[in-house]
Amino acid sequence: MQELLKGITNFTPMNLIMFAIAGILIYLAISKEYEPTLLLPIGFGAILANIPFSAAIGDEGVLTFLYNNGILNDLFPVLIFVAVGAMIDFGPLLQNPFMLFFGAAAQFGIFATMMIALLLGFDLGEAASIGIIGAADGPTAIFVAKRFITENPALVGAITVAAYSYMSLVPIIQPPVIKLLTTKKERLIRMDYKQVNVPKVVKILFPIVITVIAGIVAPASVSLVGLLMFGNLIRECGVLERLSQAAQNELANLVTILLGVTIGSTMTAEAFLRKDTLFILLLGLVAFIFDTAGGVLFAKFLNLFLKNKVNPMIGAAGISAFPMSARVIQKMATKEDPTNFIIMQSISANVSGQLGSVVAGGMLLALVPTFF
Repeated sequence: MQELLKGITNFTPMNLIMFAIAGILIYLAISKEYEPTLLLPIGFGAILANIPFSAAIGDEGVLTFLYNNGILNDLFPVLIFVAVGAMIDFGPLLQNPFMLFFGAAAQFGIFATMMIALLLGFDLGEAASIGIIGAADGPTAIFVAKRFITENPALVGAITVAAYSYMSLVPIIQPPVIKLLTTKKERLIRMDYKQVNVPKVVKILFPIVITVIAGIVAPASVSLVGLLMFGNLIRECGVLERLSQAAQNELANLVTILLGVTIGSTMTAEAFLRKDTLFILLLGLVAFIFDTAGGVLFAKFLNLFLKNKVNPMIGAAGISAFPMSARVIQKMATKEDPTNFIIMQSISANVSGQLGSVVAGGMLLALVPTFF
C-alpha cells in the first residue's frame, strides 16, 4: 500500500506532459505511419521512464543498462549501420558518380544550423550535435550527439526524436522548399539516364575503397563508414546471401527495437522539458530546410555552366532520408509532367546523401574536439 501511495503522490503534471508527448509519438507511428519502427519504441520508452520510481531506469534498471552498454559504447548505432549498408544498392550511384556532388551539397544545413545554434548560446559540442540532425540519418545523429553531450543525456533523446520525426516528415517539409526555390520550367527539365552495367568487381571494391579513403581523411568516422560499408560488402560479395538477409531483417529489427526504447528512456520530464529541448526541435527543422535548399541551389548553380541541364529538384534528394526523398522528388516531377521520370537520378543523389551524411558526421567528430 505504501509503494502504491508512493507512486501516486509523486506523479506530477510534468509526468503527464511527458505521457502526452509519448502518446503523440505513438500516435504518429501507428496512425500516420511516420517512422513507426523508431517512434513507437521511443514513445513507449518515454512512458517507462516517466512512471515515478520506475524500475526500468536507474542503477539497476534494464533500460539504463541498455543505454550504458548499447549507446554509450556505440554498439547500437554501428550495428544499425551494418543493417543499413546491407540494404543499400550503390549501383545507381556508381552509374552516375556525378551525383556525389549533390550528396555533399545537401549537407549544408548541418553546418549552417551549427552556426545558428552557437549564436543561440549552445556550446560547440551541443551545436554540432544539433546540426547533425540535418544529416537526416538517425544513427549518425545518435553517434555524434552521444560523443559531445554528456551533461544532459536527455538532449540525445531530443536530437534523436527530432532526426527521426523530420525524416518521416520529408514529404511535407521538402516540397514547399523546392517549389519556393525553383520555377515550373526548371521542375519540367528532363534528364537522360543511360543504363550502365557496373561490373561486380567494382561493386565489391567500392565499399573497401570508400572505407580506406574516409578512414584516412577522417579516422573518427571509421566506425560509421566502416560498418556501413561492411554491411554493403556482405550484400555485394554474392557469397553471403544468408548473412545479408539476416543483417537486413533480424539484425535491423532487433537493434531498432532496443535502440528506440533505450533512447526513449532518456526522456525523463526533468531532463526533457527544458527550453533548450524546444530549441533543438526547432533547429532540427531549420537544418532539414537548409539541407533541401542547399541541394537545390547547388543544382541551379551548376546549371549556369552545364550544357545538359539537371533538374534542380534532384539536389533536394541529396539528403540521407533514403529512399523517401527520392520518391518525393519523382512524385513532384510526375505531378508537373506525368511523362518525366527522374527516379534513377533521384535515387543516385539520395544514396550519395547517405555517404555524405556519414562523412559529415565523421568530419564533426574529427574537427570539433580540436576546439571543444
